[in-house]
Amino acid sequence: MKSFFISLFSIVLISCGQTGKSDSKETKSSDANTVEVVEVESLSLTLEQANKLASLPIHCINVEYPNKLNQTIGSGEDLKSPKELHPAFYGCFDWHSSVHGHWSLVALLKQFPNIDNAATIKEQLLQNISKENIEKEVKYFYGKYNKSYERTYGWAWLLKLAEELHTWDDETARVLEKNLQPLTDLIVGKYFEFLPKLKYPIRVGEHTNTAFGLTFAWDYANTVSNTELKLLIETRAKAFYLKDQNCPLSWEPSGFDFLSPCLQEAAIMKRVLSKELFDDWFDKFLPQLKDVNFQFPVGEVSDRTDGKLVHLDGVNFSRAWALNKIIEGSSELNHLKKIANQHIEYSLPNLVGDSYEGGHWLGSFAIYALKSSKND
Repeated sequence: MKSFFISLFSIVLISCGQTGKSDSKETKSSDANTVEVVEVESLSLTLEQANKLASLPIHCINVEYPNKLNQTIGSGEDLKSPKELHPAFYGCFDWHSSVHGHWSLVALLKQFPNIDNAATIKEQLLQNISKENIEKEVKYFYGKYNKSYERTYGWAWLLKLAEELHTWDDETARVLEKNLQPLTDLIVGKYFEFLPKLKYPIRVGEHTNTAFGLTFAWDYANTVSNTELKLLIETRAKAFYLKDQNCPLSWEPSGFDFLSPCLQEAAIMKRVLSKELFDDWFDKFLPQLKDVNFQFPVGEVSDRTDGKLVHLDGVNFSRAWALNKIIEGSSELNHLKKIANQHIEYSLPNLVGDSYEGGHWLGSFAIYALKSSKND
């Protein structure tokens, strides 16, 4: 079964290159006096591919066990089932994976209204993201030991879900957005509470990475025109990162990374700085990426049944979306598009298989990476 899906995804990737070219170009030095400009193709989702990716969250958003609650137990009253504690986001092994599993379905429905089982997917979204369920999710965050729950990775994905609903022109989206709003507002408030107190950024390749948490929150604020949240994120990002130089990219990835600390930092700075300021900052932060012969090997996965080792498929997708953001509006960096594509192409064929360890979350990373490739 897995070999069938590998063949399917390989065919899709090849066909993407045949059906359309992007405006992205890779510049290569052919000799001391001439420069050759080569087109670099963008990757994009097809309907067939979207149906396969949709199968991942469809098969897990209502799967309660196995489950990792990441819960602090204050008393016996806290010992409840995942569905009791999190009636909206109890599936897909953990809360944040459930959130971005729901985001995946919204993103795919928005791009492909004729996706298989569209009506059933909408019904499931409405059932899970109901007014009553979200009220219970909000209540959980007010628990004595839950104030920092899912900080900031789950917070960021919740705002990405809210952003996707906001930009989806559909009656179902309006209901879902309204139902989700109390939790959205709560998470926005948590950013205002937390960021001023965070003196130093967290520079890891996993959930608590500060740059990632700022990135999706910025996107949400930008989309809904929340100028106060944008200003807060801009201020804190500059305080955290503006003086950084020579990020040790050669140290990446660590064994369990699913985010690139260096590239995620560059991705948030690309958002908050003007082009002129970003170019100057980037020259000092990652100067090696300006070299048209720059190489960046993919993160290699040795065992996709290991929940930590399979993180490296995630780092390939997140590297790709960060690179695609860095490239925007900077033709001199277009050679990085090829590297982004290589990272997607390495991990994409391995998504749909028989292991729940990656299947419960990696589809979201793949979808976002492919969306970033399309938005040149």
